[in-house]
Amino acid sequence: MLLGCIFQWPAFALDRSDILLDLVSHCVDPAQANYCSVCRAPRNDAACGAALECKKNTEVWALNARYTAIRDIKMCACPAGFVHGLALPISPVRGVEDPKRPDGIWQFAWDVATSRIETEALALVVNPQLHRSQNQLHVHLLRLSSDGRALLAKHLPSYVSNLDQVWTSAAQSAAAKGLTDYGVLVAQRGPKDYLVVVTAESPEDAFTEWRCQ
Repeated sequence: MLLGCIFQWPAFALDRSDILLDLVSHCVDPAQANYCSVCRAPRNDAACGAALECKKNTEVWALNARYTAIRDIKMCACPAGFVHGLALPISPVRGVEDPKRPDGIWQFAWDVATSRIETEALALVVNPQLHRSQNQLHVHLLRLSSDGRALLAKHLPSYVSNLDQVWTSAAQSAAAKGLTDYGVLVAQRGPKDYLVVVTAESPEDAFTEWRCQ
């Protein structure tokens, strides 16, 4: 959705479409030099002072040398049990259209999400370029809506046995459908494979529980 992933930092001048890139560059790793002064939304476990409210801090779920996963601010003020996270590369990658999009982001996102969402309900989503607010690649970690799986079946899914195959499978499906800009949704099909759906619209909006209110 166009208004997803936006952090509310009115005291800092920053192009709104670069907020996530700024965050992964300066806020996910508190070991960085001058972390508390360069990060616009510090982690509350980074000892930068008084704890910040939900929409003004970065909650990191996982971090390695290539990727991080964080809480989306759409979880703020939601009831316990609602989950909406984001998995992102640490280096600059614009989105589904970027040739540098990393294959490994899908397995990383899946591994993080399965610790918070039931596997059969889990959906990983990247929105199309025209349906996103941020120009840093981010995979949404979500639950399918109650009718989401039935709706997915109507969109001619492709199937992969390895999550590193998602981008290739999605690109092939998009070409077959005549799509140059597209979103991608990944969900489990069975114990050893996954379905991949591409759509011109936002898969986040169409198939998932992306907000609690």
